[in-house]
Amino acid sequence: MSASTTTGTTGALPIADGAETFRFARGLLAGKRGALALVFVVLLVGAALGLAVPWGFGAMVDVAIDGGGYPDVLRIGGLMAAAAIASAVFTGLGIALSAQVFETALARLRESMVGAALRLSQSRVEEAGSGDLVSRATDDVGAVSQAISRGVPALARSGFSVAVTVAGFAALDWRFLLVVVVVLPVYVLGARMYVRVAPPVYRSERAAMAERAHHMLGSIRGLPTVHAYDLMDRASLRVSDGSWRVVRWTMRARIVQNRLFGRVNLAEFVGMAAILVLGFALVDGDLVTVGAVTTAMLLFLRLFGPIGALLLVMDDIQSAGASLARIVGVIGVADNEASGPAPSGVVDARGEPPSVEVDGVAFGYGGGRRVLDGVTVRLEPGETVAVVGTSGAGKTTLAALIAGVHVPDAGVVRIGGTDLATLPDSAAPVLLTQDVHVFAGSLAEDLRMAAPSASDAELHAALERVGAREWVSLLDAGLDTVVGAGGQALTPQREQQLALARLVLLDPPVAILDEATADADSADADLLEEAAQAALAGRTALVVAHRLSQAARADRILVMERGAIVEQGTHDELRSAGGRYAALWAAWSRHR
Repeated sequence: MSASTTTGTTGALPIADGAETFRFARGLLAGKRGALALVFVVLLVGAALGLAVPWGFGAMVDVAIDGGGYPDVLRIGGLMAAAAIASAVFTGLGIALSAQVFETALARLRESMVGAALRLSQSRVEEAGSGDLVSRATDDVGAVSQAISRGVPALARSGFSVAVTVAGFAALDWRFLLVVVVVLPVYVLGARMYVRVAPPVYRSERAAMAERAHHMLGSIRGLPTVHAYDLMDRASLRVSDGSWRVVRWTMRARIVQNRLFGRVNLAEFVGMAAILVLGFALVDGDLVTVGAVTTAMLLFLRLFGPIGALLLVMDDIQSAGASLARIVGVIGVADNEASGPAPSGVVDARGEPPSVEVDGVAFGYGGGRRVLDGVTVRLEPGETVAVVGTSGAGKTTLAALIAGVHVPDAGVVRIGGTDLATLPDSAAPVLLTQDVHVFAGSLAEDLRMAAPSASDAELHAALERVGAREWVSLLDAGLDTVVGAGGQALTPQREQQLALARLVLLDPPVAILDEATADADSADADLLEEAAQAALAGRTALVVAHRLSQAARADRILVMERGAIVEQGTHDELRSAGGRYAALWAAWSRHR
């Protein structure tokens, strides 16, 4: 699946074109042709039975003019009531059937969107901004959901009502079709204006929502930094500007909608006037009865509701169409990434740990200044290598490149001699940062996010390995204790141990820890460092060390400055060399 980018925001996720969006929407209804045909028949019968009410009133008028009695009126009224009840039954059944069909399509859409969001590479999400993805998964899916739950049934019901009513005009007298000829151009011109003007307005509205979500999420995630540097006013101003941009585009959308309604009101006036004039001429020429003209007027008045519903649905459909194109754009990107170079299968995650080679790697964020330039280093199989250096030296960037979060601008990263881009999932490196997440649910469910088929014994073994089994055994329900939102609160140390236990259960051949023990209090630091060391045993590992005590435990240490490796060796070798690492160690030892 491919998607064309039509947004002007640098790095934003693409928006699918009309043809791509239509093909995807058609695919959502795969296997539902029989159900759609049944919906078509049921709604058609319901709309046809609905013609009995205006026909009955017209017949009563003719009965009154011809001097008929109450029995005729009662007979016509009985037929009207029976037809109205049957019409309501068939219409309700048709709406229920259509809802079942299209809610299935909506469920498929949600599953596809969630699956695509999870398949997207982290670098692609970061490039676009998390707000773009979040707005597509929330606002855009919500717009499509509203169109399906409210718009599609109304579209089907109203569409059949309009078609059957036009047929009713022809059944009364073919000349009443002149009313359709007079009114149709007004409706068509109004709809053409709306279809031409509305889509770009709705696309811009959705893009503004995505930008607002990006600023909002950024401020919330960086709240400690915002408070620390007194950036509340600046952050509030960015969110406020984004919100007002959404308001402006929303108001433009309402203006376009009101212009459409103005044309609809004009069409209604023209249609009623045309029926009055044409009806007078036909009755005066003794071509139709007064009852027939009454029926024609009632049929036209009966169109107000369906046509109004169609126009409201058009509004929902236009909005949903813009949203669906944004959703399909995400799915297209995820599919393209998934259909990249085929995994070579050279590395077996269950065999010996592989080597990691970083060969001439260069990288810069957003095409700016390069953070790394020409970095070359090799991690031997089963070796634990620590990376130290001042802030901004490029440590986290190096870790992200080895983890596959970012793609190098130049050079290559190899795992076991295989290019990282073609590595099978089973051999992919795993990155663990200090920002760990505790999923809502039982402790066992949280651990099984990494290994769904793990037994309780395997969960306990993983917890034992990272030094967490003791405190888990003290919980009231043990592994069944609910943690996360609404459950048992865990300390930062225990959250990190839980993340390390998941790493053990996942059992990757290559692991990267990016300051994964940085949030620990000094009293817990040794415990967490021992847990990390135990979790990394038997793997090739890169550790971005927050504390030099953790670096000292590593087999080898890399010292980075300004995007380059300036020293490397064991802890004792680097201390004896009297270079940059020795100075860092001396300063750290004085202040520990």
